Amino acid sequence: MIFYKQERMALFIDGANLHTAAKTLGFDIDYKKLLTFFAEKGVLIRAFYYTALLDDQEYSPIRPLVDWLDYNGYTMVTKPLKEYTDSLGRRRIKGNMDIELAIDMMEMAEKVDHILLFSGDGDFKPLFEAVQKKGVRTTVLSTIRSNPPMISDDLRRQADNFIDLKDIMPYISREMSHSSEKEDEQSCSKDEDEGGEAA
Repeated sequence: MIFYKQERMALFIDGANLHTAAKTLGFDIDYKKLLTFFAEKGVLIRAFYYTALLDDQEYSPIRPLVDWLDYNGYTMVTKPLKEYTDSLGRRRIKGNMDIELAIDMMEMAEKVDHILLFSGDGDFKPLFEAVQKKGVRTTVLSTIRSNPPMISDDLRRQADNFIDLKDIMPYISREMSHSSEKEDEQSCSKDEDEGGEAA
């Protein structure tokens, strides 16, 4: 990992993608620890978290996580999940946040030195290329220790740095406990995962 203490940094977290990668590696993210870990690496300007929500439900399992993040240092970017029926009559859910993330990253590129993206989505390769042309260093965080790997090879090659989530797991993982808080976050994660799979 290459960090400079004087660097202004911004985190961009694709919520569904990060959750799926962590789940594949067998751990839960502790978002407080994650924020603290990266705040110690440089000057953390902003931490964006992107997720789609089912708004028509009386209670969304992911809502407590979204509210907690909103009150604890994260900039939340959400939009409603869209339900539709495919050509075979199956109910599908769509909740892609790529455009929102790309717009925010291009705007923040003028204000930071280093951008960290928590996603393995190869669609972000041209976005990294664009911010690099503005002189911004890029780091992508995902994993190659899954089968298949969670990160696109194109995105990994484009990034200035790659950090495997497995390598920083001790610093960002939730302590295993039987508290209701853990159960709440697990139920939140299930709903988030559903939104991510259908994107």
